[in-house]
Amino acid sequence: MSKRETLEIRSSSDIVHVRQQVRAWAIAMGFGLVDQTKIVTAASELARNTVDYGKGGTVTLETLQLGTRKGLRLTFEDKGPGIPDLELAMTDGYTSNQGLGLGLSGSKRLMHEFEIVSKVGKGTKIVIVRWR
Repeated sequence: MSKRETLEIRSSSDIVHVRQQVRAWAIAMGFGLVDQTKIVTAASELARNTVDYGKGGTVTLETLQLGTRKGLRLTFEDKGPGIPDLELAMTDGYTSNQGLGLGLSGSKRLMHEFEIVSKVGKGTKIVIVRWR
């Protein structure tokens, strides 16, 4: 039986809530401390991007089961301006603001799976998965 929950991301307090929920899910699924930290860090970066660049959106948390493997999938979606140049946005060090430029590329490195789809004027959808 898979579990699923969608959370709103509109403000800094929502980002804190997302971090707390993602950590709770990772703990409940039996992820170790290092994996918990990787998942929560990626979720925090993407939630911050959802607020700062996507003008708010949602994250859907889902448990996965593939044979004996268990995973946690997070799907971030917004209806913001979109990303005009995905290749550039995925480059380490690139930032369109005052950040470190590690949000997207760093999140990709922390997870086992990373998929991004963005359409200018329509929004962005990012799906990340960490397997246990």
